[in-house]
Parts: sequence; structure tokens; C-alpha cells
Amino acid sequence: MISNNKHRFFLSLFFFISGFSFSTWASRIPTIKTAFGFNEAELGTILLAMPVGSLIGLPISGWLVSKYNSRVPLSAGYGLNGLSLALIGIAHNTFTLVVAITLFAFTTRVFNISVNTQALTLQKRFDNKIIGSFHGFWSIGGIAGIALSTLLLSLNVDLQVHFGAVALLMVLVTVYSYRYLLKGDRSETGNKLNLKKPDPYIFYLGIVVFLCAICEGGMFDWSGIYFQEIIKADIFTYGYLIFMTFMATSRFLSDLIIGRFGMPRTYIMSAICIVSGITMAVGFPTFWTAMAGFSLVGFGTASIIPMSYALAGASKKYSPGMAISIIATYSITGMLLGPPMIGYLAHAFSLRVSFVIFAVCGLLLIPITRMFFSHQASLSADPKTRA
Repeated sequence: MISNNKHRFFLSLFFFISGFSFSTWASRIPTIKTAFGFNEAELGTILLAMPVGSLIGLPISGWLVSKYNSRVPLSAGYGLNGLSLALIGIAHNTFTLVVAITLFAFTTRVFNISVNTQALTLQKRFDNKIIGSFHGFWSIGGIAGIALSTLLLSLNVDLQVHFGAVALLMVLVTVYSYRYLLKGDRSETGNKLNLKKPDPYIFYLGIVVFLCAICEGGMFDWSGIYFQEIIKADIFTYGYLIFMTFMATSRFLSDLIIGRFGMPRTYIMSAICIVSGITMAVGFPTFWTAMAGFSLVGFGTASIIPMSYALAGASKKYSPGMAISIIATYSITGMLLGPPMIGYLAHAFSLRVSFVIFAVCGLLLIPITRMFFSHQASLSADPKTRA
């Protein structure tokens, strides 16, 4: 019999490698931009393939998790995600690049829904909170991926070799770790989506992750460009690296912070960090102020999605897999709008001006989260009300 701690270790490994693979892709976006000669608007259009692929994957991933144990779509999606990353590396024209990116996003969505369903299920076997640590390992994986990208950039290693090596690692991890994932976590209830009567509990959380996704997606895709074109840094991955480093730090501390201050205050502190960080990076675009600003943005965005997923998993109306799938729809919509919006605003005005949208999203988090917790309190006061 596999122990819960061993399940936790291998699930953490999947979170780590998924962060590693995603940051491998995101950190080399400037390389792809240069290789294909895209301007900001053209790059923004190409990046639409990511959220489009994710949106296609959402209903399929929700159906797979409701029909099978989550480890099946998790493993299949993850292995195919590695292969699609390799395809991005060998794409030589815009059409094949868009197809490869769409497939990468599609498979990312399938295993993300599955791995978070596993995390919520495993959380029920522990007395202490462990959700934050899983997302922390995703961020640590992201840091490792950026660090490797930085090293390979300094050594002038080809994109094909870089992406191919990471793809091979992903496939090997999937094959070896499959046996250690949770079995029998398919929920028999709460798997049907009710479109006629939206659930306010899930709706408010959806808006929260939507705003966060605009910030995260924009920072993932454009931080390298910002450091390359605005900060004029020789190694453009520095901004992305510091953003991910503080995101990881925040996620490992998030369980302690939430325990000390509670979720309502943690959401507000996160919003303040995002607004302050963007103000510094945009208002004073020098290397060290931008590094400090990106640090604050990373620290601020880190806890929002883990907290929101944990709250979604407590829904009385939907199963954990279905609740996460619904929440992820809002997240992907944010990803859909965020990076292309930055590209179009940057092309019309400037990249510095376009980053102000992140501060706006940070400010909006405060009233939306207050409305959510007011609704949650009203549900607690009326035990007959179903969340």
C-alpha cells in the first residue's frame, strides 16, 4: 500500500515538472519573437493560441476527470504536453508554431485540471494544509526552468535541443510516476454543470481567478520582453526569474500566512503587493526597481489561485473536479485576454503603459473578494442554503 506521504511526494514532483516545462516555454518567448521577426501585436496574436487551446481542453478535461480516475488524464495529458513542447522547438513557420502552441495549451489544461483534482483529494487525508506547498513546487519548478533557460541562453544552445531535452524528461517522469498517483478519486456526484442557474459562490471565485490570470499570464509572457526592451537587460530572463522566485516563496509561506491572517486579509495583502510592484516597475523602469517591483507582483499573485481552488473544492454544489474545471474557465479567459491585450496596448502606446492593466486588476481584487466572503458568510448563516 502506498503511503499518503509518498503520494504527496510524487504529486509534488508532477507540480514541479509542470512548472519547469511551462517556464521553459515562457522564458524562451523572446527567442521565438526574434527568430520569427514578430512585432508586439503579431506576438500577441500568436499568443492567442495558448488560451484558445486551453479553452478547447476545458470541457474535455472536465469530462475526463468526471469519467475516469484523475491520474489517467493527468498522465496522458502530461506525456503529450512534453511532446508538444518539442514540436514548438522544431516549428519553422507560423502555421506549425500556432498548431504546436495550441496543442501545448490543450494538454496543459488537461493535466492541470487533473493534478489539482488529485491535490484536493489528497488534502482531505491530511490535517494540516498542503495545497499551498503543491503550488509552491510548481513555482520552484518554474524557477529551475528559468535558471536552465538562462544558462542555455548564455551558452547559445539551440531552442530545438533545449525543448527536446525537457520533453524527454517529462515523458520519463510520467512513465515512472504513474503508479504512485491516487486511485479511485472519481466523484459519483456533482459532475453535472448547471448553466441555467449559475452558482454565486463559484462565480465570485471565478472573477477573482480571472483577474489574477490576467496578471499571471501577462507576467509569464511579457516579463522577458519588458526586461529586453524597456530595462535593456543583456539577460532578459532576470525579470521572469525574480517574479517566479518570489511567487515560489509566497506559495510555501501561504499556508502560514493564511493561518495567521485568514484568507480575506491575505487576498487584500496580495492585491496591495501587485499594485505596489507594478507601480515601481512602470514608474521607475531601472534594473533594480523593476526587479523589486516584479518581486512584489510575484509575491502578491502567488496565493490567489491556490486559495481560490481550495475554496472551490469546498463547494457543496459541485465535485472538486467539476468546481476546478469551472474556475479554470475563468482563469483561461483571463489568460485569453491578458497577454494579447498587453501586446495590442504595447503596439498602440508603449509596453510600459500596457503594464498598468495589471495594477487595475490588482485593485479590483479587493472589492470582489469582499463580495465573495460576504456571500460565504450569508451561506453559513443560513444552513438551508446550498453553496
